Amino acid sequence: MVLSNQVTPGMIISINHKLYRVETSVKVTVPKGTPFIKTKLRDLSSNKTLEKNFKINQHIDDVALIERPISYLYMEGKDYLFLDTKNLDQVLVPAQIVGDAIHFLKEGVELKASYFGDTVFAVELPQFLEIMVSKIEGDEENPVISGGGKVAILETGAKIDVPPFIEVGDIIKVDTKTGEYVQRV
Repeated sequence: MVLSNQVTPGMIISINHKLYRVETSVKVTVPKGTPFIKTKLRDLSSNKTLEKNFKINQHIDDVALIERPISYLYMEGKDYLFLDTKNLDQVLVPAQIVGDAIHFLKEGVELKASYFGDTVFAVELPQFLEIMVSKIEGDEENPVISGGGKVAILETGAKIDVPPFIEVGDIIKVDTKTGEYVQRV
């Protein structure tokens, strides 16, 4: 339990049995009236944001999420099946939790999962992944786009800009945070 004026961005808090990540936290003082803490919270189950105000020194339940490595197996229905590499349990993660990470997921990729109890609330890809180019987009005779590069479609389905010397079958290193080409491997 923490006080409202101790809440900082990045903390996970619990309100009415729902988990929220604090995006912003600002102390607001008004000329006539009592100061308060204005926060922007992201609901970890639905990924929606909301604004909530707290009184100064109001008690708030903070939550510690446990991070464990998981490995991607395959898509099952609309959700994704992972293997918890610590205890070898299969974990089904909803599509909204995986989010944009799906563009770089392939079998065997190890991610960091944030658990609360037995539920995964967030997944994080490694900063860099090595992925094969499966297709070059555009005309076969002239696939170069303006700026000297071309668009490659990776084995995971992601599309990224690559230099003109990259060919189908090349393994490239991709920055998963920005979705940009780093180097040919």
